[in-house]
Amino acid sequence: MSSLKNKMPEQSPQVRRHNFDEVALGYGAAIAKLEAARCLQCKTAPCRKGCPVEVDIPGFIKEIKGGNFDTAIKTIKKKNNLPAVCGRVCPQEDQCEKFCVLGKKGEPVGIGRLERFAADYALQQNHEEQNLKATE
Repeated sequence: MSSLKNKMPEQSPQVRRHNFDEVALGYGAAIAKLEAARCLQCKTAPCRKGCPVEVDIPGFIKEIKGGNFDTAIKTIKKKNNLPAVCGRVCPQEDQCEKFCVLGKKGEPVGIGRLERFAADYALQQNHEEQNLKATE
C-alpha cells in the first residue's frame, strides 16, 4: 500500500490553454479502486468527525474498493445531495482528510477525490441511460 495518494489525471497545459474544461480530470474506476484500497476502515472512523454533513465515509469507500459504485453513490447521497460539487470544492484537506489515520505517516486517503469519482460515475451512468431511452 502506498503512503501517497494516487495522482489525479490532469489535462496537459498544451490542451487546457485552448479550452475551459476542468484541469483535474478525476479518477477512473481502476485508480479509484486503488485509492479506496488505501483506506484502513478504522473502527472509530475519525474521518467522519470532520465531515459537516456526516457522510458515511468508510462505507462509501468500502463500496468503491469492491467495485460497487452504484452503492457508493447511494451511501453518499443518504447525507449529501451534492456529491459532485462537494467532491470538487469542499475543503477536504481541512475537514475529513485531516482526521485520516494514514495522514500521520503519509498522505490521507483522497476522500474528496473518491466522492467526486462516485458522483461523476453516477452522472455518467444517468447520461448513458438517458441516451438509451432517447434512441428507443
